[in-house]
Amino acid sequence: MKNSFRVVSLFDGISCGRVALDRAGIAVCEYQAYEIDKYAIAISRYNYPDIVQNGDVLTDDFSRFAGYDLVMGGSPCTFWSIAKANREIDKDGCGWRLFMRFVEAVRQIKPRFFLYENVASMPQNIKEYISEELGVQPILINSALVSAQHRKRLYWTNIPGVEPPADRGILLRDIIDSGMACRDKSYCIDANYFKGGSKKRLDNQSGKRQMVYEQVAAAEKANAILSSMHRENTLSMLKRGKTGLFSCQQVDDFGAALRTREDEAGRFKRLEVRGDGKLNSLTTTQTDSVVCSPVRVGEFASGGQGNRVYSVHGKTVALMAQGGGRGGKVGLYKIDLPDGDYTIRKLTPVEAERCQTLPDNYTALGADADGNTVKISNTQRYKCVGNGWTVDAIAHILRHIETGGGL
Repeated sequence: MKNSFRVVSLFDGISCGRVALDRAGIAVCEYQAYEIDKYAIAISRYNYPDIVQNGDVLTDDFSRFAGYDLVMGGSPCTFWSIAKANREIDKDGCGWRLFMRFVEAVRQIKPRFFLYENVASMPQNIKEYISEELGVQPILINSALVSAQHRKRLYWTNIPGVEPPADRGILLRDIIDSGMACRDKSYCIDANYFKGGSKKRLDNQSGKRQMVYEQVAAAEKANAILSSMHRENTLSMLKRGKTGLFSCQQVDDFGAALRTREDEAGRFKRLEVRGDGKLNSLTTTQTDSVVCSPVRVGEFASGGQGNRVYSVHGKTVALMAQGGGRGGKVGLYKIDLPDGDYTIRKLTPVEAERCQTLPDNYTALGADADGNTVKISNTQRYKCVGNGWTVDAIAHILRHIETGGGL
């Protein structure tokens, strides 16, 4: 049995492949990485100082690694993803050129094993071209089986016996530090997750970054109302003390659903809450049946249902709706809660790391070329995590080396 592996990793990013090798119990004696993003390299260098960084995958000769045990990599998926407008659909673009560098590495190194990954939504002809070049058919694995994140990816490998893993039943609520999950699984964490949601719409595209309902603390209730009710006459009324504010009270949980509605202001997302103490019927749509535990904040004027304030105020998206259908302007959103004030937030960097099954704070620090520790901004952490692999999906595949192919 071989004691340790020599590995070449193309498009290495933050070395999720190395984390996966460790998790699969495969010792590594040499790990040659190709990466050009300075933040990703810094994170990799901090966590694995022994990794050799070789720079740009387009400019090297791989033959010097002939006989290494494993070549792995996932070239950037943005060129082929269905999420990209005017995505590349043939073999004459940058996406194909980068993929062919992986093919050249395999042909020059002639490793015992290779593993290539890319997005499942690529054009069918691109998938067929890749299969032809690598001589194997892809395996579809959704990261949802091993994590709290929906992330469908295709894996091409000559490691024998690989099949999708069993579902571990991990949900979004299992990995968040506080609050309530908006859905069972998070949407795919991509490199643009740091951008937050749209300030104009909480729809499927912008709202997917807001995944957690967070109750507003009692001390913040007045600021939350004042910041969300921005019209001058309303602010004047609030400042005159006619809000009828009282202490926060915890009230019963409510069954709810997140629905798409439309009025004269356009389409919007609305949290619709049941008043009978029951949950909605469970369906294949995850947002059809959710649970809310609201905190009562306050009211203004007469204090009737039509004058209660329902606001959700957060750093990345400010949402506000008034009872009785008031508002109706672009930028005002109906959150149909009987009582309550919520922050809708995106995942923290640590929670995003957990979605990729990385260790907590794996991306918090980096190391420069001299070995000095540097702090990584949240923006770069989100980007690096989004560009990375789901570690446990890769570890699942690599474990078949021992069980199916031998070490």
